[in-house]
Amino acid sequence: MHRPHASRSADGRSAVQRTALNAAIPEGLITFNPAARVELDPATKPKGLVWTPERVAQWQETDVKPSPVMVWTPQQTGAFLDSVADDRLYAMWHVITFRGLRRGEACGQPWSETNLDRSSLTVTAQLVQDGWEVEESDPKTDGSFRTVALDDDTVAVLRRHRERQQKERADWGPAWKETGRVFTNEDGSWLHPGKVTDMFERLVAASGLPPIRLHDLRHGAATLALAGGVDMKVVSEMLGHSSIKITSDTYTSVLPELAKDAAEAAAKLVPLQRKTEAEAHAKAAAKAAAEAEKAKRKAKKKAKSKANKAKG
Repeated sequence: MHRPHASRSADGRSAVQRTALNAAIPEGLITFNPAARVELDPATKPKGLVWTPERVAQWQETDVKPSPVMVWTPQQTGAFLDSVADDRLYAMWHVITFRGLRRGEACGQPWSETNLDRSSLTVTAQLVQDGWEVEESDPKTDGSFRTVALDDDTVAVLRRHRERQQKERADWGPAWKETGRVFTNEDGSWLHPGKVTDMFERLVAASGLPPIRLHDLRHGAATLALAGGVDMKVVSEMLGHSSIKITSDTYTSVLPELAKDAAEAAAKLVPLQRKTEAEAHAKAAAKAAAEAEKAKRKAKKKAKSKANKAKG
């Protein structure tokens, strides 16, 4: 179905239609959901924008987001992670933030496909909603089956999370539900994707940061990687996109705004030698001044001692 002039609300209307048609299947009214096969024209998808100070100020005045898709700056992302450091699902927010897993992929990630010794995880499943019910399914596309490299910090975060989960398993005893998932409820049962979204929204509100959707954390992972110089193809594979064109079309709108920060960081590296020399000169001057002051105090003390002896 091609709808070149659909408004932004088309995504919302389609979601409502899919939910209603899903509910009709068990009633025997229909045998499949035709809306599940409808794709909106990519041109209707809103472009992502970065939460710049100007946009934050406008949002604070109007309470209106500049775009449905908003991306935090690296500083805002860090502030969020600091604010949720004690949350029991911190590791999940961390993994989504830095490795760009989809919500369902994070909820469905099994320990059997998470190799911390080799610093990687393999996405082989996801938990999805059918109405409000949760079921396991294959990843979204063939490209979504992927192995994601993990940095050392993320590995450490997941190790601490596993220790915490093992303690929860011991505390629950026979009532523990062994699902084998990395991220679970306190009793080991599946996380509900919809409730995960609700949790995230509450945490964002409590942090005082401008609002983003949970899926925007995934966008943030991509833009941070791209701004850091990671190749578009590598980022596309990390995200599990079916083609590099999807990655390019989705993230080129936010790159220029993050690129300036990257350019500034790179520029600071250029005069590094001059900066080092200047710091060395300043350090030498300070040392010379300190030694001169020390010598002056010593001479003054010596003169005073000599005067006292003369009086005696």
